[in-house]
Amino acid sequence: QVLPVESGGGLVQAGGSLRLSCAVSERTFGSLNMGWFRQAPEKEREFVAAINWIGGTYAADSVKGRFTISRDNAKNTVYLQMDSLKPEDTATYYCASDFFGSWTTERASSARQYRSWGQGTQVTVSP
Repeated sequence: QVLPVESGGGLVQAGGSLRLSCAVSERTFGSLNMGWFRQAPEKEREFVAAINWIGGTYAADSVKGRFTISRDNAKNTVYLQMDSLKPEDTATYYCASDFFGSWTTERASSARQYRSWGQGTQVTVSP
């Protein structure tokens, strides 16, 4: 089982931007559906955005218009560009892979559909 590795988190002021990266050392990366989730202290893990193997994307309403998920298959990497950050975006962000089942937006937004998870990267947005 190849685990994703996240990077790019940090501290930023409200209104600022960050770009998270998720690398997967998997030769079949181009066929993987990938997702980003986040978890704030004392809260449930929640869906942020997902991208399928042909580049179709889906994002949570709370981040639509601010966050963009993309992928570079040549680099085996998925990105999460986060703009107009808000203090409520503060959380540990997790990359998920090894999605199973056919792709639907409902499944893509469910943590249960992913079998491999990274260690997470912390994003803190100050007021």
